[in-house]
Amino acid sequence: MKTIRELLKVKGNPKVHCVSTEDTVFDAVTCMVENNIGSVLVMEDDQIKGIMSERDYLRFITALGRTARDTPVTELMTAKVIYLTPSTSLDNAMAIMTESRIRHIPILEEGQLLGIVSIGDLVKQISADREIHIKTLTQYISDAYPG
Repeated sequence: MKTIRELLKVKGNPKVHCVSTEDTVFDAVTCMVENNIGSVLVMEDDQIKGIMSERDYLRFITALGRTARDTPVTELMTAKVIYLTPSTSLDNAMAIMTESRIRHIPILEEGQLLGIVSIGDLVKQISADREIHIKTLTQYISDAYPG
């Protein structure tokens, strides 16, 4: 079974986009739009203080009636950040993200940020793994029962 570590290798080492606790909601949204991503980590002194996603912003727009330029990201971010370790299996990662209803999750090892994984990354990799498995089984059956 594949792990998050293997997924990160396949994914490469893309930059994890972050904003600071001093930034505004507007800064965070701008970062997401410019980088075509769905979330940003909120950092302070190399420590994760929260995560803000597109979904958080949509709730903000709907509920608060405030402006993104005047609202600190710390008022909108999710402060209790769920994370995974590189040894987490892809199936367990999918279960955790589905149960927690989150679409982006940071990967930490001994307190060090290694990357961030989206639910889309997981679905893509799990689908590719299953396709390879199906092809292997089909070939095995074809070889065992020719013609």
